Amino acid sequence: MSTARVICAGFGGQGVMSMGQLLTYAGMLEGKEVSWLPSYGPEMRGGTANCAVTVSDKPVGSPLITGDATCAIVMNLPSLDKFEREVKPGGKILVNSSLIDKKVERDDVEVHYIPANDLALELGNPRVANMIMLGAYLQTESTVEMDSVLEAFKKVFGPSKEKFVPLNKDALQKGAQAIK
Repeated sequence: MSTARVICAGFGGQGVMSMGQLLTYAGMLEGKEVSWLPSYGPEMRGGTANCAVTVSDKPVGSPLITGDATCAIVMNLPSLDKFEREVKPGGKILVNSSLIDKKVERDDVEVHYIPANDLALELGNPRVANMIMLGAYLQTESTVEMDSVLEAFKKVFGPSKEKFVPLNKDALQKGAQAIK
């Protein structure tokens, strides 16, 4: 891995900030250089939300990602419309096809359509759609190890949420299987 520059985007409440935090924290646990830059729409829950995550072997010069993202993980249509052009040629776009029926218009990026909300319902919890998308991302890029994400989950969410680690592990694995 050299440098992963990932945009996580969706509506507030879809867990895009958590997805970014877990990726960032997992990178930190692995001794990598990281940055996490959140951006919220004015509404909070239900409004637009995105974060820019950089995980690198080298020091991170700027937390901003403008036109050079290696990957965009998009949870809703407005996010696809906004961030499709921010991924550099040869990069990846992961689309939550449960909520987005539009196809990516570019042919110079690798695209994966993951029915994250449908897969989350199969696991019995609609709130893990973000973890399914993160698992899909980890299957396409070796930015961090899945075990590091689960360790980060314990640190980010604290002891009271550790009971959700098995469900989130299942969600990560389901996302990875959706890519295979």
